[in-house]
Amino acid sequence: MTPRIETLNEKKLVGKRMTMSYADYRIGQLWGSFMPRRKEITNNVDNDLISLVVYKPTHFADFKPTNEFERWATVEVASFDNVPNEMETYTLPTGLYAVFLYKGTSTDISSFYQNIFTVWIPNSAYALDDRAHFEVLGEKYKNNDPSSEEEIWIPIKAK
Repeated sequence: MTPRIETLNEKKLVGKRMTMSYADYRIGQLWGSFMPRRKEITNNVDNDLISLVVYKPTHFADFKPTNEFERWATVEVASFDNVPNEMETYTLPTGLYAVFLYKGTSTDISSFYQNIFTVWIPNSAYALDDRAHFEVLGEKYKNNDPSSEEEIWIPIKAK
């Protein structure tokens, strides 16, 4: 589990969001409402999907499965011109990220995340930063397929 450390340039995202918790995880409902309308977004930068999470600053310090957060289903766009009805914009600011490559099904991903937060971050030269977390679901992403690949972007700062 060795991530690459990358400075992300600002990204403009368009998509849909829902408030949820890990105890009431409705990501399927969110993506189910977004994907049929994805083609209405006409100024995509690429074909990647971006699954974004905005946590409250205290989310991890006082972690409970019932803590609520915002989950977004998005794509990156060149500009915020022509945003489809019932979709919203999100600007992902420039910042430092640890980027992990995950291979496998979504059912196995929770232990991967747990390892990032309980092993990698505490033993690294970095601390978790209070910015959005996200996954890039690119051309190698195949929902619930053992050969699926995605990038997990964790916001970090120097300790």
